[in-house]
Order: sequence, then C-alpha cells, then structure tokens
Amino acid sequence: MEGKEEDVRLGANRYSERQPIGTAAQGGGADEKDYKEPPPAPLFEAEELSSWSFYRAGIAEFLATFLFLYISVLTVMGVVGNPSGSKCGTVGIQGIAWSFGGMIFVLVYCTAGISGGHINPAVTFGLFLARKLSLTRAVFYIVMQCLGAICGAGVVKGFQTTLYQGNGGGANSVAAGYTKGDGLGAEIVGTFVLVYTVFSATDAKRSARDSHVPILAPLPIGFAVFLVHLATIPITGTGINPARSLGAAIIYNKKQAWDDHWIFWVGPFIGAALAAIYHVVVIRAIPFKSRD
Repeated sequence: MEGKEEDVRLGANRYSERQPIGTAAQGGGADEKDYKEPPPAPLFEAEELSSWSFYRAGIAEFLATFLFLYISVLTVMGVVGNPSGSKCGTVGIQGIAWSFGGMIFVLVYCTAGISGGHINPAVTFGLFLARKLSLTRAVFYIVMQCLGAICGAGVVKGFQTTLYQGNGGGANSVAAGYTKGDGLGAEIVGTFVLVYTVFSATDAKRSARDSHVPILAPLPIGFAVFLVHLATIPITGTGINPARSLGAAIIYNKKQAWDDHWIFWVGPFIGAALAAIYHVVVIRAIPFKSRD
C-alpha cells in the first residue's frame, strides 16, 4: 500500500513539472525554482511544414481575421452610413470601439488554444521578435491574416455595395487637421499598448504562478483594443492591425485609402517592436540572466 502511495506522489510530481500553469507551481519555497525560461523558437522549423497543426493554426487565423473584419467594418458602415445623419440612431463611436474590442476578446478566446489568437500581423511580428514563434509560422500567419481580412471586407461590400463605396469602406486614413506624423505616432503608441498587453497577459512566468491568467488573457487584450479605438478613431480611424487596414483598402480601392496606407504598416510594426524590446529586455531582463 505504501509503495502505491509513493508511486502516486512521484507521478504527481512529474505531472506538476510538466505544467506551465496551475497552483502546483505556487507552493514551492523561496529557494525553489518553479519556472524555467522556455527556449527561443527556432528561426526556421522545417518540421512544421509537414504538421497538420501548423496548417490548422493558419486556417484559424484566416477565419478569425475574416470574422473580425466582417463584424467591425459592418459596424463602421452602420455608423457612418446612417441616413438620418444623427449618431443617436446608431451605436456611435463607442459602439465602433466596442465592436473591435469585443470581437478581439471573443476571437482570442476561441483561437488561443489553436494558433495563439494573434489576428494581427503586428502581434505576430512582436511575438516573432521575442522568439515566441518561428519565422516560418510568422510569415504564414501574416499571409493568412491578410487573406482573411480581404475576404471579410469583401463580404461586407457584397452585402452593402453602395453604402460601402459611398462611406469610405472602413479604410484607414489620417483625418483632416492631423499630419502624417500625428497619424504615425498614434499608430505606434496604440500598437505598443496592444502588444504590451498581449505580452503581459500571456507571460509564461505569470501563468506559472497564477492559474487564472490564461483564462482571463483575452479580456485585457480586447479591452486594450477598445481603449485604443476610443483614443485614436478621430485621428486615423484606428489601424493598429495591418491586416485590417490592408483588407479594407484593397476592397475599397480608392486613392484616399492608399495615400496614407504605409502609416498603417510602419506604425504598428514599430509599436510592436518597441513592446517586444520592452518586455524582453526591461520586464523579463532575459539578456541579463545567467544561463544554467
């Protein structure tokens, strides 16, 4: 009987060592190392290309970005295309912000266990810089995200062609009264807020100590998107997601959609890079840690 109890204890110990999250990691003493830094992802991982999970993750990113563009751009069209001209008859700016933030919350929750729930090339780029995923997977995700965004905006145009073409198509541009520098700065800071939140909400070290963190992770990410939209819709219409900006620009395809389009790639990528550097170098101090 004692031998069986010992086997159970040993099995439980081996199980807790394998788990990155949960309460088992919280009970150690001050000198016990309850967390090990995960190894950086390889730059190129050929084995991924023969794995179904790799393609399944890409399909999940495509579908999630498709749904994101469909719901969010349709909401924008409902506001800017209101025939009464009164915001009281629509969800207004706050509703647009809730649409974007709420969809990110829902879609990250749905896809986090499959692809990580990026739904944004800037998020993928930031995680790649932090060596959380390979270049192979990063490029594949970005391509699938952009294709999903194009299809999502295309469906909205198919449903409401006249309304879509007559009201900007949800395409991003720098608003009158603001300079291109203002727009670029808004995109950099807005994306920094988003990607910094992603790193904080999904930090493996926090997950090792707080079992509730992975469950709650989609909430702060969606809320960050909501808040950034409230702040920057009047400036750029809020990009912070190059796939979202590209999809709307391609389907709308008018000069005003392309004049400032570079801002919605350069700004988010700079913001994502700054967030990755801040998290890895300052918050986690990974370059300064001694290697065991």
